[in-house]
Amino acid sequence: MKPDSLFSILSDLTRLRTLMLMQAEGEVCVCELTFTLNESQPKISRHLALMRETGIVESRREGTWMHYRINHRLPDWSKEIIRQVSDHLGGLSPYRDDRKQLAKMTNRPERKRT
Repeated sequence: MKPDSLFSILSDLTRLRTLMLMQAEGEVCVCELTFTLNESQPKISRHLALMRETGIVESRREGTWMHYRINHRLPDWSKEIIRQVSDHLGGLSPYRDDRKQLAKMTNRPERKRT
């Protein structure tokens, strides 16, 4: 992971909002992201693919659901940057509003308990 890769990911609002939700929730499904961010599935999937290619997120499939989370193998410095960004921006709009919107989703897939 190079710093420019991380900051490039963070520079896009859709990807930043997605990462902030992952940081807050631990793991999110594509359907949760489309609902919360009010974006199309292809757009969300395109951003997630880029984030996966750079190694920032990892995915797992459960039936028809694709779940994403921040890659636990990221270098400590990059995990700390994501944590700090979340801590300092989490109370601001749109990040706070995204968590509220996600809480309204009634048909969220069950989470795998680890």
